[in-house]
Amino acid sequence: MKIVVLMKQVPDTWGERKLDTTTGWVDRVGGDNVIDEINERALEVALSYKDSDKSAEVIVMTMAPGDVSDSLKKALAMGCDSAIHIQDNGLAGADAGMTAATLAAALRDLNADLIVAGNESTDGRGGIVPSMIAEHLGLPHLGMLGSIDISGSAVSGVRLIEEGTQNVHANLPAVISVNESNPDARFPSFKGIMGAKKKPVVTQSLADLGVSAPAGSTVILSTSVRPARAAGTKITDDGTAGEQLADFLVSNRLI
Repeated sequence: MKIVVLMKQVPDTWGERKLDTTTGWVDRVGGDNVIDEINERALEVALSYKDSDKSAEVIVMTMAPGDVSDSLKKALAMGCDSAIHIQDNGLAGADAGMTAATLAAALRDLNADLIVAGNESTDGRGGIVPSMIAEHLGLPHLGMLGSIDISGSAVSGVRLIEEGTQNVHANLPAVISVNESNPDARFPSFKGIMGAKKKPVVTQSLADLGVSAPAGSTVILSTSVRPARAAGTKITDDGTAGEQLADFLVSNRLI
């Protein structure tokens, strides 16, 4: 069983996230960057299967123009066998279409039995890349899965929807994306941290994959800093507080 987990490094959700007002892109330099939490859960799904099948191979793959070495080291320390970093300056500001096409090109030659991704990243919230990758590769996609069961020839799980749940399944090879109801990721052990130093990390460029940077891409026309929060309206109860509150709600179309 060969499992590839797609990982994205994002600005730490516990810190203050902001845009680079020059490019309009997320500022990935000013603060700490970490593995996206949903991708850690995807890693846990793959590594839990590896716990039960020692012959399974888990590869972590990421796409980023800059340095993601710390995140890759953590994934390897958690238990992944190897890592692939798609690194190219032409990927800066890549949209969902370019991201999916590039990842699919890298995945095509790996012949993975299962590709595991998060349902959506915390810095983009698109939620479309896993299904786009599946379309590129001609594979079934089971999205938004909670509980997941992986066997040697199939994968199944429970998808949460507004009306209830769906029990879904597909034969391998397949692409799945996980949601937040999956278990938290394990912590890297000391043995894992030391062993990660010896695990292979392969770097690939767009040229290596036979992918061309798009002639055109999304262009940010303008950006502006969010204005400071204004002071709220204070209501002093002089016997007419209820009327003042009602007037405020009506004037702001809140009722």
